[in-house]
Amino acid sequence: MNARTKALLFGLATVAVWSTVASAFKLTLRHLDPFQLLLCACAASLLALAAILAARGGLGAALRVPAGDMARCALLGALNPALYYIILFMAYDLLPAQEAQPLNYTWAITLTLLSVPLLGQRLRLADAAAILVSYAGVVVISTHGDPLSMAFSDSLGVALALGSTIIWALYWIYNTRSALDPVTGLFLNFLFGLPVILAATLIFSELPPLTPAGLLSAAYVGVFEMGVTFAMWLTAMKYAAMPDGGGTARVANLIFLSPFLSLVFIHFLVGEDILPSTLFGLGFIIAGNVLMRLGSRTS
Repeated sequence: MNARTKALLFGLATVAVWSTVASAFKLTLRHLDPFQLLLCACAASLLALAAILAARGGLGAALRVPAGDMARCALLGALNPALYYIILFMAYDLLPAQEAQPLNYTWAITLTLLSVPLLGQRLRLADAAAILVSYAGVVVISTHGDPLSMAFSDSLGVALALGSTIIWALYWIYNTRSALDPVTGLFLNFLFGLPVILAATLIFSELPPLTPAGLLSAAYVGVFEMGVTFAMWLTAMKYAAMPDGGGTARVANLIFLSPFLSLVFIHFLVGEDILPSTLFGLGFIIAGNVLMRLGSRTS
């Protein structure tokens, strides 16, 4: 099996799993509140990442990184997983999955906007057009296809979903300064984030009930949304970057399949009737992402 095939298989497997997480969020929130879900999911993800590092022989080294890198990981852990996922799970608790999932997908647009003041990047005409197209999709989805009314289905839920993209973009911008192996860095983020999440759970909620349905579904979220798929995606990109791998752009474009596959799972697993406005608005959001990527490639 050559590198091109391995890259494609790892990429498709990652996209397939990522496509299930919006449904997993909604199903798990039937048993746990957002704080309890995050606590269980973070613990499961931490174990999964530790297992990956142990299998690679890097767990010990991860715990002996320089003090400066350790401090940066602790600060980033407050953003992801702590703040990002609690805001995201609260959004999913308030909104139908078919709304929360596409709104969260605008994180790439938010990343471009924040890169202007924080990284000194210039906003190109293609970027501005992509932003307008994507946020037009946000309005279509949030108003259920009646954008002129500006009557959002749940204003707080929409604000939280869009707010989560700011936290996610800030995490990746500040993470660019880290020289650590990505899996090592993520493991340390979760290691430092877990006590923060535990404290927040004890203050704003309570320890999760020990029910199989809640714990197993939260573990699925932790392992596959936060842990294993990250390593799978990095593996796909590694194979794609090899001389016979076909190029990283070929694998990266697979991510555009995820939101549409996610709607299929949301319909059949969560039981939501997918609105035409969701598909229409998601088309705008994807078009904005594609336009931004094409503009970046041309530049």
